[in-house]
Amino acid sequence: MSAAASTSERSLSPVVRAAARGELPEWARASEKRRAHIGRVAALLDEWARALGLSEPERTRWVAAGWLHDVLREAPPDELRPRVPPEFRDLPGKLLHGPAAAERLAGQADPELLDAIRYHTLGSARFGRLGRALYLADFLEPGRRYEAEWTAALRARMPHDMDAVMREVVDARVRHVTESGSTLHPQTRALHEQVKGA
Repeated sequence: MSAAASTSERSLSPVVRAAARGELPEWARASEKRRAHIGRVAALLDEWARALGLSEPERTRWVAAGWLHDVLREAPPDELRPRVPPEFRDLPGKLLHGPAAAERLAGQADPELLDAIRYHTLGSARFGRLGRALYLADFLEPGRRYEAEWTAALRARMPHDMDAVMREVVDARVRHVTESGSTLHPQTRALHEQVKGA
């Protein structure tokens, strides 16, 4: 049974319910500028959850994921690196916050929500619908200055054309990484292969 099918208001932890109200945990490391970005991501997820007709508990999870995804974005990498599982320790410092936040939230959120937060910068073939939505909202939120017309057009197609939008965004992100001379993370490569075959 999926998290979406089994989610009830009672099953949501106090941290998840508070995050859905825009209240970050006391251990958050996010400036006002970062919180503004987080709020825009959460607003997109709320809009998309409503458009999809998700239940209230499920919408709460989506909004909470938006508020929690960058909760440790401004923590020093040297502080985060020892707190993430070994498979993430070699990531560049700016990518450690997702795995670190998921570790910090373990036991307070369901596995799908944790994976959405853990992999929101890398992408993952393990994503459920929530993970894909967070990955896209983080990239497409209107405060980003990257390709404003293109991203606005993609936002206009969401959430009902999510698979096609996902293909375009993953292709663009993979192209950016490879053109910059960086190596694709195995999770990113797996997601790219998955969406190409969809």
